[in-house]
Amino acid sequence: MTDEYVPPKVWVAKPALGRFANINRPVAGATHEKELPVGKHPMQLYSLGTPNGQKVTVMLEELLALGHSGAEYDAWLIKIGDGDQFGSGFVGINPNSKIPALVDRSGPSPIRVFESGAILMHLAEKFSAFLPTDVAKRAECLSWLFWQMGSAPYLGGGFGHFYAYAPIKIEYAIDRFTMETKRQLDVLDRRLADNEYLGGADYTIADMAVWPWYGGLAKGLLYGGGEFLAVQDYKNVQRWADRIGARPAVKRGRIVNRLQGDPAAQLHERHDASDFDLRTQDKLEAKA
Repeated sequence: MTDEYVPPKVWVAKPALGRFANINRPVAGATHEKELPVGKHPMQLYSLGTPNGQKVTVMLEELLALGHSGAEYDAWLIKIGDGDQFGSGFVGINPNSKIPALVDRSGPSPIRVFESGAILMHLAEKFSAFLPTDVAKRAECLSWLFWQMGSAPYLGGGFGHFYAYAPIKIEYAIDRFTMETKRQLDVLDRRLADNEYLGGADYTIADMAVWPWYGGLAKGLLYGGGEFLAVQDYKNVQRWADRIGARPAVKRGRIVNRLQGDPAAQLHERHDASDFDLRTQDKLEAKA
């Protein structure tokens, strides 16, 4: 048994360990000069196909499916493993250096929007879609949206990190975040027992925010921890995850800026609807 760690009076940075060691640092700001590209569409997205990135590309594809041509977008790849998020251009639109970040160029002056929840709200309000106008329904939708923003760090930075990525397996940390992740799955399962979607009867930005994380977890797409978490026990989450995953716009949105998994399910950048190769979609549907 190792000696118990005693924190020093003042923390001093040490060489980082683990899969993301090269991008972890205790300060903010740009590390290098690099302008961001700008495409032809009103919406310029700078992102990566992680769960947080998928929220926005799913939303944009859903808006386009409804006929909102103003939601046409260029999705530029930000390779966080290479430190693209620390380039001066990206830091200029997101001082927090996290994906996704959006620049809305549809008006007289560009508008930057960062944080995935804020981007979803911006787009929902701009196009009057996927966010209820009824006061009570809007409150329910936004409550679940912000639930996701507050809960997912325990899933990703907590369970995901210590179970899948940490260079040292720490029983206490894995048990702690496994317990919390299962509690969160139970929260969702209880809500979905009596509701088709998280906001109620209608599909909203709450579902778009939660699905890439918890739907992905339920379907074994995150961290390889499905069996460990016994995700099959959450029957209502499974039903909800399948229903959303079957939507054509979701199938398109989840592969944009994606770098991992089956190459047929990756579209590194998206600049036109024709970028979605039909053969890619057929392969994706076969695997769904």
